[in-house]
Amino acid sequence: MAILFVVGCSTKKDAFLNRSFHSTTTKYNVLYNGNEALRIGLIKLNSNYEDNYWDRLPIEPLKVDVLALPGMESDVDDSPKEFERAEEKAVKAVQKHSMLIARQERNNQIDNAYLLLGKSRYYSKRFVPALEAFNFVILNYPKADLINETRIWQSKTLVRLQNEEQAINNLKNLLKNKELTKEIKESAHTAIAMAYLNLDSLQQVTNHLNKAVLTAENFEQTARNLFVLGQIYREKKLIDSSNISFQKVIDFKKSPFKYKIHAHIEMAKNISNKEEKLATIEIFKKLIKDRDNRPYLDQLNYHLGLLVKEDDSEKAITYFKQSLHHSRKNDFQKELTYEALGNSFFDKTSFLKAGAYYDSILQITQSNNTKRVRGIKRKRDKLNDVIFYENISKRNDSILKLVAMSEKERETYFSDYIVTLRAKDKEKQAKISADLKRAKQSQKKLVQLDNTGKWYFYNMQTVLFGKEEFKALWGNRPLEDNWRSTNKTIVDVNNEPSVENLNVVEVGSVKRYEVWYYTDEIPTSKVKIDSIIAERNSAYFNLGVIYKEQFKELELSTHKLDTLLTFNPASSIVLPAKYHLYKIYNSQNNDKANSLKEDIVKDFPESKYAKIILNPEKGLTDATEITSEDEYALLFYEYKDELFDSVIEKSTIAINKHEGEKIVSKFELLKAYAIGKRDGILAFKEALDFVAMNYPNTEEGKKALEVIETIKTKI
Repeated sequence: MAILFVVGCSTKKDAFLNRSFHSTTTKYNVLYNGNEALRIGLIKLNSNYEDNYWDRLPIEPLKVDVLALPGMESDVDDSPKEFERAEEKAVKAVQKHSMLIARQERNNQIDNAYLLLGKSRYYSKRFVPALEAFNFVILNYPKADLINETRIWQSKTLVRLQNEEQAINNLKNLLKNKELTKEIKESAHTAIAMAYLNLDSLQQVTNHLNKAVLTAENFEQTARNLFVLGQIYREKKLIDSSNISFQKVIDFKKSPFKYKIHAHIEMAKNISNKEEKLATIEIFKKLIKDRDNRPYLDQLNYHLGLLVKEDDSEKAITYFKQSLHHSRKNDFQKELTYEALGNSFFDKTSFLKAGAYYDSILQITQSNNTKRVRGIKRKRDKLNDVIFYENISKRNDSILKLVAMSEKERETYFSDYIVTLRAKDKEKQAKISADLKRAKQSQKKLVQLDNTGKWYFYNMQTVLFGKEEFKALWGNRPLEDNWRSTNKTIVDVNNEPSVENLNVVEVGSVKRYEVWYYTDEIPTSKVKIDSIIAERNSAYFNLGVIYKEQFKELELSTHKLDTLLTFNPASSIVLPAKYHLYKIYNSQNNDKANSLKEDIVKDFPESKYAKIILNPEKGLTDATEITSEDEYALLFYEYKDELFDSVIEKSTIAINKHEGEKIVSKFELLKAYAIGKRDGILAFKEALDFVAMNYPNTEEGKKALEVIETIKTKI
C-alpha cells in the first residue's frame, strides 16, 4: 500500500493514478483552501471599501491610488492578508502538484492555480506580476476550461496598467466567439466599459454597460453597472434615461441595499418640476420611517432638507439637524450638512450660528485645498468681525442689564437661576446613576473583559463613573490647554442677562448655589461701567457699518445704528452713525432721510458729512465721504474678498489723497499685500521693501521688515 502511495505521489510519471491523485489533491485541498482565502479576502475588501456617491462610481470597486510598477515604490499594502494566503496556496499547487511531462501539463488543475495566483495578485494591487500569471495561462493552456475568464482578467489587468487599447482589442476578439456563456459576456462587456471609461469615451461606456446588464449573472456588478449608467446619463443631460437606470436599480430584487437607497437619492438630484419634488418628498419620508434604513438616515435627512428648503427653510433646518444627529463619523456627508446649515443661517442673517457651522466644517474636513472648502473659508473669514462685535455687544448688554437692576431684582434673578441650576445638576446625577446601572447590567454580558483589575482603567464601572462625574463637574470641555479655566464666555443669543457673561461660573463649586457669588461680580465702579458702555456702543456702530457695507444687509444695519442712537453715545459716534442711517434711508426714499439730514446740517454744520450732504454734485464716492479710517476698513474688506486689483487701485488713490497723514503707511502695507497676492512673492518683497524704507518708524514699516525676513527663505 505504501508503494502505491509513493508511486501515486510522483509528478514525473504520466499514469492515470498519478494524474487523478494530483488533480484531486490540487482541487479539493490546496486550491479549495486558496479559493476560500480569496473569497474571505474579497468580503473584507468590500466591507472596507467606501464608495463616494458624490462622484461617479468606478465600475470596479477597487481603489488604486498609485500605480505599482517594477522599480517604483508602491502604496503601503493595506489589502487583506487572505490574498497573500491565496497566493501562497496557488504557488504551492504549482510547485508540488504540477505534472509537466514532455512539455505538456498533465494536471488539469494547474491552469486554475495560475488563475488564482493572478487574482490574488490583482486584488493586492500588484498588477505586473498578476499579468504575468494570466499571460502564462493563455500562452501555455489555450484549451483550459477557464481560458475565457482568464482572458477577461488579463484585459482588466491591462486596464489597470493603463494599456486600454490592448485590453479593448483583446476583449473585442473574445466577444466574437458566439459560444460564450452569459456570465462571460457580461464580464467581458463590463471590463471593456472599464477600458473606455479610462479613455473618457462615455458613449462606448454606455453601449457596453447596457449590453452587460442584459443578463444579471453577477447581482452586485449588475446593480453597480446600472447605477453608473444613471450617473453617466445625468452627466450627458439625459435625465429621463438617468431616472430609468436608477429605477431599474430600485426594482432589481437582488440589488444590494446600498445601491437601492442611493438610487433614490440620485433620482432626487434629477427632479425638474414641482410634482416630482412633492412625490419624492413623500418617498423620502417613508424611507426615513423604515427601520431598515437607519444606517442611511444622515443622507436621507440631508437630501430631504434640500428638497424642502425652497418652500420651508425652518423645516429644512430641522432635517439638516436630524442628519447630523444620525451621523456616525466625520465624513463628507457631515461636511455638506454643516455647510447646508451654515448657508441656511447665513441666508437668515444669523451670522453667529452660520460661523459656528462653517467652523465645524474646517475642523473635520480632509480636503482643505478643494475649491469648495476654500470658498467656505473665505465666507467664514468675512464673518470674523461680525462674530467679534456681536459677542461684545451681547456680552456687554447682558452685564449692563444686570447693572441696571435693583438689589432685590438681582436677588430674585439669581435665586431663580440657582433653582434651575440645582435642577440641572440633579438631572445630571440621575443620568450618572442610570448609566452606572446599565453598566452593571452590561458587565454580565461582557464576561470576557476583566472588570476586577486593581488599576483604574481595567474596571469598566470605575471608568464610566469617572467620565460621568467629570461631565457633571466640568461639563463638555474640549480637549485643549487650560481646560479648567472658568473664563468660558457663552453668548446669550436671546440678549437676556447671562450669568456666564460675568465669568464667574466655577463648575463643580458649591459657591455657585449662593446668590452673593454672582452679585459680587457685577461691576459697580463708574469707570468700569463707562468702559463697558463705550465698548458696547463701539461694537454696535461697527456692526452697523459692516452690515451696510460688507453684507448689504440694510435692515440689520438700520437696527444696529438706530439702537445705538438710543444709548446716547458720544458725539464722535453720533455723527457717523446718523450719516450712515441717512445714506440707507435716502437709498430707500424713506422720509426719515430728511430728518437725519436736518439733524446733521444743524448740529454739525462744519463737519465733512454736512458738506457732502449739502454738495452731493461733487460726485464723491462713499469711500471719500467717510473718515480715512472707515475708508481703510472698507478697502480691507475688499482685500479679504480677494478683489486685489481694486485694492491696489483704490490704495494708490487714498495714498495720494491722504499724503502726510499717519494712515498712509496702513494703505501702503495693504497695497503691498494685495500686490503679493496678485503678482507673487518677488513683487511682494519689492513692495514690502518700499514700505520698510519709506515708513521705518511706523508699526507698518516694522511689520514689513518682519515679513521680509520670513519670506527670504522662500525666494
